[in-house]
Amino acid sequence: MAGDIPRPGQKLSAGLPRGIWALGFVSMFMDISSEMVHALLPVYLVTVLGTSTLAVGFIEGIAEATANITKIFSGALSDWLGKRKLLTAIGYGLAAFTKPVFPLAASVGWVVTARFVDRIGKGIRDAPRDALVADIAPEDLRGASFGLRQSLDTIGAVVGPLAAIALMALSSDNFRFVFWIAVLPAFISLAVMVFVVQEPSRHETDTKPRLRLADVRRLPGRFWAVVAVATILTLARFSEAFLILRSQNVGLPITLVPAVMVVMNVVYALAAYPAGVLSDRLGRGGLLAVGFVCLIVADLILALGPTISLLMLGVVFWGLHMALTQGLFASLVADTAPEDLRGTAFGMFNFAGGIAMLVASVLAGGLWDAYGPAATFLAGAGFTAVALIGLTLVLGRGHEMPFDSRKG
Repeated sequence: MAGDIPRPGQKLSAGLPRGIWALGFVSMFMDISSEMVHALLPVYLVTVLGTSTLAVGFIEGIAEATANITKIFSGALSDWLGKRKLLTAIGYGLAAFTKPVFPLAASVGWVVTARFVDRIGKGIRDAPRDALVADIAPEDLRGASFGLRQSLDTIGAVVGPLAAIALMALSSDNFRFVFWIAVLPAFISLAVMVFVVQEPSRHETDTKPRLRLADVRRLPGRFWAVVAVATILTLARFSEAFLILRSQNVGLPITLVPAVMVVMNVVYALAAYPAGVLSDRLGRGGLLAVGFVCLIVADLILALGPTISLLMLGVVFWGLHMALTQGLFASLVADTAPEDLRGTAFGMFNFAGGIAMLVASVLAGGLWDAYGPAATFLAGAGFTAVALIGLTLVLGRGHEMPFDSRKG
């Protein structure tokens, strides 16, 4: 009933608007679907379709770069249209309708195409969705709002691999059967987005601004500082496909390989919301620095640990680093961007991250093929150390930077 649909201004007992919860559930269901596929896809490509680790790096890097490049245009378009929900729904719809291609694909080419189109859908939706979160969230609860959406998203990333493990066991490692089941939550996500999420009204001006990328010049230096630090970190945070491949490398059975994503995302889901709340109260910089240190520890353990137990410990630290960085960087973008350019800002932020992800994933795959998995993770630790130095220098500029400002 219409009266039961959450309104963006309504708040739950925790103080967060209902629209934030609705967007969180949209993310959760789509992530259940995506992770059921992605938790198995690297192993499927290598063991069933016979691709190389370097090829996996190219596929993952190009897919993520495509998503993030698309975000530039979708973010700017959402600013121009003043309607973020429309683009967000189109992106989720494209991802949902792409999911059946994975079980139908008979060759690497079809899998690559499906992954490519799925990531275009992600690129279309993410920047407008993040800008929509910023539009709905009260300023003093912005970190908590991004943290909650990220936590619900990550709950989906836990449920998805768990479902994949159970279905693989029940179907005697039938990859395509799991891929078919993954179609259902994708369409549930789309339905919640279309029928439940409401967009807050925005101030209308007499003349609609021109759609132009030149508007990025209006983004302040504080925003570009956030982009610079996040981009360097992304060079260290290559695709999680390499965590899955590392688990197989140390002897984890194929049926249990998705457990890597379960462990990582349980930690991520539990820590993301508290991290957002703490960042609202204490500032963003110190928590980000802790997140960077967690990634260095994760990389060192994953590089040097030859056992399944050490692998899982490294994955725990990887999840902590995600919780302490991803939502906080999104909050910082919202803190530093003008309200009428939030979509553009998230688009530029994600574009820079996409290029870095492409470079990182290709480099990770090349190092793995040439020198083994230890080289891949040691390189990640090195890039993270550089990012930490960059963050320290930025924090040293004090009031000029946004990292420790609760109001931005």
